[in-house]
Amino acid sequence: MSEVERMLRGALVPVEPSMALSERLERRLSELTDAAVGELAEFDPSALRDPRRWARLVAAGIVAGTAGGALVLVRARQKQRRREAQGLRALQRGMREVSADMRHRLRR
Repeated sequence: MSEVERMLRGALVPVEPSMALSERLERRLSELTDAAVGELAEFDPSALRDPRRWARLVAAGIVAGTAGGALVLVRARQKQRRREAQGLRALQRGMREVSADMRHRLRR
């Protein structure tokens, strides 16, 4: 193995992010999801007659879907780390948690 290959192997070793970073990311994704779901819950269906208000609804839907999807992945990764579940089972449990959280917030 050449010196360059050894240096590349040392430089490209995977690094696990700290738990504090994971927790901050999860908290921010939860806040984004909460805000978007809150916006969707407060939306007045009669406002659909005005196309100028569609952008706000579409943006809230995109943010809720994206942040919610990312939150599912973060929680699944945390479950894998804790050895509670692996692979698709961790993803399934993360999805259940996030969807239950969203349903609970929409009922408020």
